[in-house]
Amino acid sequence: MKFDFDGIQAFVAVADLGGFGKAAQQLHITQTALTRRIQKLEAYFELRLIDRTTRRMELTAVGRAFLPRARSLVEDMRLAVDDLREVSLHARGQVKLACIPSMTTHVLPRVIERYGRLYPDNRIRLFDGASDEVRDAVLGGHAELGIALQGERQADLVETPLFADPLVFICRAPHPLLGRRSVSWEDMRDARLIGVSSFTTTRVVMDYQLAKRGIRVRGDIEVRHHAAAINLVAAGVGSAILPASTFQPGDRPDVHSIPLTQPVVRRKVVLIRPRRGELSPAAQAFHDLIRQVVKAPSNS
Repeated sequence: MKFDFDGIQAFVAVADLGGFGKAAQQLHITQTALTRRIQKLEAYFELRLIDRTTRRMELTAVGRAFLPRARSLVEDMRLAVDDLREVSLHARGQVKLACIPSMTTHVLPRVIERYGRLYPDNRIRLFDGASDEVRDAVLGGHAELGIALQGERQADLVETPLFADPLVFICRAPHPLLGRRSVSWEDMRDARLIGVSSFTTTRVVMDYQLAKRGIRVRGDIEVRHHAAAINLVAAGVGSAILPASTFQPGDRPDVHSIPLTQPVVRRKVVLIRPRRGELSPAAQAFHDLIRQVVKAPSNS
């Protein structure tokens, strides 16, 4: 069934305004065009909706019965169009985002806070998982955007660099290495370290870079998540090597981070989106904002 919205809209305008002239003006069409729309609608129904002469116009019994439903259809369509225009003009809607957990410590909250001020009516659905899970979520359509670590490129995804995240040494005062401007990987040989699981991308990046240089570090304790490592450092259990983005000065009393050099090892954080199709206005606004807030260095 082909829905003749133009005809129904014309019928409602004529009925509400009491004449063809005023209705044609409201719809910004000629009276001839308006008449054709009414005639086409009546031909479709095989019923007369309006009795008209040169002097007056009035609805038929069928037309009077149909008018309330016709008004409802026109109003529903108007509201739907207004909603779509709001979505387009003001990027309203819902953002489905997949993200590695470490980005939820400082980086993502900063973006979400600003996004919330710019688009207070929008909702964000956040799925946190490992980098491979983030890519799978975007590929499977469960998320429009993803934040993950740089990995093997996939043809169906576009990856945009966000920033390079160096690994740092995190310890609790007092500690023999505190006070230095930086520490080296050689200094880690004797440190009591809390390591993240060998299954995390951060650990893979660290082990690969160190293996190329013949450096090995020993983790006395192993955890799955960066937050767990920071908790143990704060409790005085040991020290940790973690991405700089996971910890900021003042996060925990007496806990400090020191740049780790010789070599500087970085993990590269990327923004992921599907290669095909357009993002929703709400997701596109988030995509553009995160690139503004988290500026990618040119050498990252």
